[in-house]
Amino acid sequence: MAKKILLIDDSEFILDSTSTLLMFEGYDVLTAIDGQLGIDTAIKELPDLIICDVSMPGLSGYDVVTAIRANPTTTTIPFIFLTAFTEKSKMREGMDKGADDYITKPFTKKELVAAINSQWKKIGNVETKVAAKVETVGKKLNYALPHEFRTVLSQLLGNANAIKNNINDLEKDDIVTIADEMIQIVYRLNRITDNFLLFTKLENYANSPADINILRQAKTDEPCVMMNDIAETVSAKFSRLGDVELLDPVFEIAIAIGSDLFTKLVDELIDNACKFSAAGTKIEIISKIVNNMLQISISDKGIGMTQEQLKSIGAFEQFQREEYEQQGVGIGLSIARKIIELHGGTNDIKSIKDGGTTITFTLPLIKA
Repeated sequence: MAKKILLIDDSEFILDSTSTLLMFEGYDVLTAIDGQLGIDTAIKELPDLIICDVSMPGLSGYDVVTAIRANPTTTTIPFIFLTAFTEKSKMREGMDKGADDYITKPFTKKELVAAINSQWKKIGNVETKVAAKVETVGKKLNYALPHEFRTVLSQLLGNANAIKNNINDLEKDDIVTIADEMIQIVYRLNRITDNFLLFTKLENYANSPADINILRQAKTDEPCVMMNDIAETVSAKFSRLGDVELLDPVFEIAIAIGSDLFTKLVDELIDNACKFSAAGTKIEIISKIVNNMLQISISDKGIGMTQEQLKSIGAFEQFQREEYEQQGVGIGLSIARKIIELHGGTNDIKSIKDGGTTITFTLPLIKA
């Protein structure tokens, strides 16, 4: 199928001559005589590339590229400006607004074709990098997932055999205890599966500016109220009600992240803090506003990590497994970091071996 190019220019001569040239090169060509028509056509037709004049009555080329980049369905479409020689010095502004390249008028066929081919090459390079990243993630999944499944399934099988082989000797309370253990194992298996699926989805989002833009349009109202509810749920799971404290929560704010991903982010971080610190020790959550961002710090007094372990943090990393039971595959922290990055936030980890860990992250506030 031929690639589709949208040509936007207020000059009928430029539209006719350039579209004819592009059709001879094998492209399907769409034309628009002004900026607004160009935007509407781009949203409706989703061309593979847009070539747009800078100076037009009504909406300028700068207005067009701004609208194209702001729309999730068109934000990744390559965009080339057509500019008069006298406007060449202003093209830095066009590139800053999201243009990928520009051609100075008058231009030759060779210059036009070269500029277009350059965009196809860039797209090919991105696709190659995405494919390589997907392959890397796939290898990690193939390595880690069977191991974790075997671990929990072996535990489940062991409990089932304990009931089967000792049915005549087990008291009712014994059976209830074993059944409770089996239920917890199933919950663990479900969490492992969900985390793998979410990690893969987040990796795919990271390679799609359109998806990232959609993610950042969502919001969570009163995140500290939600965080308090999450803390109670997680601490109850570890029988540590009262260990988790929210200090100086910030109210009457909204942040640019969906409530589902914010819940997952906070759940994973508090879960880690509970998992790697002793019952009875405090886990403190401090929130404040810094540079129009909500900053949250979660501190525990647990086993901590060495500097070498901090440097090695990545998906599926696990430390001191022989000393501490680590449910899941160490992917929770990677999921949390990816969620933060996708939403334009920052994250930092400070940890001391046997001295505890503090994870600090930020997320953008939504202006009232």
